[in-house]
Amino acid sequence: MSLKRNILIRVSVVYLAMVVFAIAILGKMFYVQLIEKDKWKEAGENSISYKTIEPNRGNIYSAEGRLLAVSVPYYEIRMDMRSEAFTREVFDRNVDSLAIRLSRLFNDRHWTVYKRNLVKAREKGDRYYLVKRHVSYSQLQELRDFPIFRLGRYKGGTIFVQQNQRILPHRELAARTIGYVMQGDYGSVVGIEGAYDEDLSGIQGYRLMQKIPDGNWMPVSDRNEVEPCDGFDVVTTIDIDLQDVAENALLTQLMKHEADHGSVVVMEVKTGKVRAIANLGMNEEGVYTENFNYAIGESTEPGSTFKLASALSLLEDGLVEPDDKVDVGDGYIVYGNHRLEDSGDEGLGVITFQEAFEKSSNVGISKLIVENYEKRPSDFVDRLYRLGLNQKLGLEIKGEGAPDIKYTDSPLWSKISLPMMSIGYEVRQTPLQVLTFYNAIANNGEMVKPLFVEEVRYHGKVIRRYDKTVLNHKICSQETLEKIRPMLEGVVERGSAKNLRNSYYPIAGKTGTSQIADANHGYTKGRYQASFAGYFPSDDPRYSCIVVISSPSQSVYYGNLVAGPIFREITDRIYIQDLNMQKPGTHFLAENTGAPYSKSGYKRELESALKYLDIPYTSNEHESEWVKTMSTEESVVLRRSDISSLYVPDVKDMGARDAVFLLENLGLKTEINGRGTVRSQHPPAGTILRKGDRITLKMSITEG
Repeated sequence: MSLKRNILIRVSVVYLAMVVFAIAILGKMFYVQLIEKDKWKEAGENSISYKTIEPNRGNIYSAEGRLLAVSVPYYEIRMDMRSEAFTREVFDRNVDSLAIRLSRLFNDRHWTVYKRNLVKAREKGDRYYLVKRHVSYSQLQELRDFPIFRLGRYKGGTIFVQQNQRILPHRELAARTIGYVMQGDYGSVVGIEGAYDEDLSGIQGYRLMQKIPDGNWMPVSDRNEVEPCDGFDVVTTIDIDLQDVAENALLTQLMKHEADHGSVVVMEVKTGKVRAIANLGMNEEGVYTENFNYAIGESTEPGSTFKLASALSLLEDGLVEPDDKVDVGDGYIVYGNHRLEDSGDEGLGVITFQEAFEKSSNVGISKLIVENYEKRPSDFVDRLYRLGLNQKLGLEIKGEGAPDIKYTDSPLWSKISLPMMSIGYEVRQTPLQVLTFYNAIANNGEMVKPLFVEEVRYHGKVIRRYDKTVLNHKICSQETLEKIRPMLEGVVERGSAKNLRNSYYPIAGKTGTSQIADANHGYTKGRYQASFAGYFPSDDPRYSCIVVISSPSQSVYYGNLVAGPIFREITDRIYIQDLNMQKPGTHFLAENTGAPYSKSGYKRELESALKYLDIPYTSNEHESEWVKTMSTEESVVLRRSDISSLYVPDVKDMGARDAVFLLENLGLKTEINGRGTVRSQHPPAGTILRKGDRITLKMSITEG
């Protein structure tokens, strides 16, 4: 073989080998780029990446500064067993004492188990070993002084990962209005938490993280962190003491009448500030919980509370005067094929318009509306529209139910629509929409939007303040107001709500009792909605309130008997606490309370004393050691008092002995000014509890 041919063969072999090698490389490139693209893309992007650091979510406070919602920090304790400065010598010398301290602190396993797991993690070279989850802040402070942990991140391999948990210190109180935020595909925003989520959330920070073989992420260096910015705090209009009264009064009546659900709203007349909002419904276990915000979200036929709109329309349009006569006959009337009846066994005969309103006569009110608007029903509907009753209130809180007042050209309009609408049927309103209308009457005709939040703050500094929003500067003339107010007062003085009358403060309002329509069978006997809407004191209105109870028991379902007592209990409590309302020399408590006044305190001792004195009492919560008391006409009600090691408890209405015992067992130092019963405390209930802090108690009787 010639030299030339030999060289050619060798070159060809080398060339062929290079071609095969190139094809192999190209093939691998295509395989990686097309087949394994997602795998390597994820590995390349995620092996080292910036991860967000969640900021501390802002707190939600009551009007008096008590915590309603707070993010409590919990921690994961982890260790980097391969940290360069974390030597084997340091580990071996301290692992026994570390394991013993961990076992004593958490009391969950023997120290030898802790040691075995730590040694195993060290041998594996675990970069992100989990020592303990759900560690509290106080436990973290102790951990920082443990062997190895006290050496810090690099010399001891210690990693503390903060996680926040949102909790409600007062549990169910206004829980639905406070709300929550759910993330993810099915996320939702509810209540104040949802409405002010952007303010509460804060600004995220960033940290450079590295993905390690077990799938966990480990911080690379603290120097790469961008610190998060804490969220703003939100101060609500809720008065937690009044909220407690409203919720317990509602619960008592719901249980007494075996009702399905109910709601209560208390609003400040001039500002529209919502001071209490309670919503309770029966769950599958038969327990009443805050499962839905009925006051805001449930739009129903209001019944006779809507007669205020009918009466105001007649007066404002100059069609009827309060002393004009109407014949209600034997207490029934037929429109088309529909029969309307008054409650009661006998008809009232010829009565005045004012009497028809005060006694809630369906016949009287419907006859006056039909006689004056039958030929021009659109005028009546237009009047309702000018009152704003067909518009949502535009609340910041999501989920407001839509009002429904159909117009005369609606396909649902019928020959009986006008009389039915006049008494609160074939229209729909939420409890808060009805209350806003009544509040406008109390507020000299000015309709204001319900207000749930007063301020937004950042570390104590006011960032934004919310004032009242006027929806309608004057819903009717002053002349009409001066006529309609005595009619509302007459409902309590002489009419359907005279069981609420008292000699201490005047009340104005209107009862409501309506049948609940079934989607398939229409109106059926046995399902009713009882309500009362009004304001007090009627001679100088300060607060308005609405109570709505759905599906009470068949035996008692009238608004004055089911909803009225809740209204009266709330107004009584406000009157007792507000000295500016009280007349000199009155002894309201002694004369208006059936059961005697009882201090709050330790449940077993209270029960023992009440039994010994033969005083009837009821208890809705049986698992609580400490209770708050409320005296009703029938008994002393013992209500659960939530005690937590995280917050200063509410010791108002307790005796000095019980208050001091409870507070000092939680690690607080007490200072007592006076004697008798605790009337106020500083810091207030719901404040973050720090052991060793001093709390001052002001008693009912001051000395000197």
